[in-house]
Amino acid sequence: MHKVVQLFVLCSFMNFYSYSQELNARVRVIDNQIPTTIDHKIFRTLETALTNFINNRKWGSDNFKPGEKINCQFLITLQEMPELNVFSANLTIQVGRPVYSTTYLSPIINFQDPNLDFKYLESQSLEFNENRISGTDPLMSNLTAVIAYYAYIIIGFDYDSFSMRGGDPFFQKALNIVNNAPDATKISGWKSFESNNRNRYWLSENLINNRYAVIHDVYYNYYRRGMDVMYEDENTARAEVLNALIYLDNLNRETPNLMVVQFFMLGKTDELINLFKKSPPQDKGRVVEILSRLDVSNSNKYKQGLK
Repeated sequence: MHKVVQLFVLCSFMNFYSYSQELNARVRVIDNQIPTTIDHKIFRTLETALTNFINNRKWGSDNFKPGEKINCQFLITLQEMPELNVFSANLTIQVGRPVYSTTYLSPIINFQDPNLDFKYLESQSLEFNENRISGTDPLMSNLTAVIAYYAYIIIGFDYDSFSMRGGDPFFQKALNIVNNAPDATKISGWKSFESNNRNRYWLSENLINNRYAVIHDVYYNYYRRGMDVMYEDENTARAEVLNALIYLDNLNRETPNLMVVQFFMLGKTDELINLFKKSPPQDKGRVVEILSRLDVSNSNKYKQGLK
């Protein structure tokens, strides 16, 4: 009987544990630019270690069932190994947000961070303590700090897309990492004066700054009031998405070149063209005008796709 009770408690714990974490991440490390003088098996170990670090950690207080977990991808493209076990890399984060009553995933995040510098040993355990982010070796701490930062950003945007200002606690946690980030001459991406206002500091600053609070309305209106009602009323959905784009355009006019505005637009070109293809000509003209300001590099694509 005692064993049965033990088994029940264990199964209950395992069931709670499997239903608690927020993220379902796939991690891939591209290592073809690294010399074959080292055993590349270390990069497969790194993939497994990072996958476990992201997926087995509980990042917030809510419990997620398996079907509710946020599917995301972390692609680490190693560029060089300046010294043994020290790497410089690009990190690409891709997240698809499910649209209600469809199988479609809207690209809520499609971003490349060019400043991932870290040290990794094959036997190294990946640890992160949000109260003591920078450890004794900054380059070792930087790997988990960057990954944790984007884990909070991912969850924050997901919450923002379902409830007004729902992501605030996670954006605050991301900002805490920025403020306490590992510091060394080989580490970049955390400082206000780096990367021409396009780095982790500025993304967090834009998300927390009350001057730009409308960005949270943009995410909520675009997804919850727009994309999620597409299955029942396409016209209403398009109108809400257009309203979100108008909010974003107004923010861009008031404060040009904000990182968070460009962050929102990344990966949405095809989605927006497909969304507004059925709009009346006068609406298409307005959409093209707005999108050409928000996403200058794709302005011709909007003009051609929404003729």
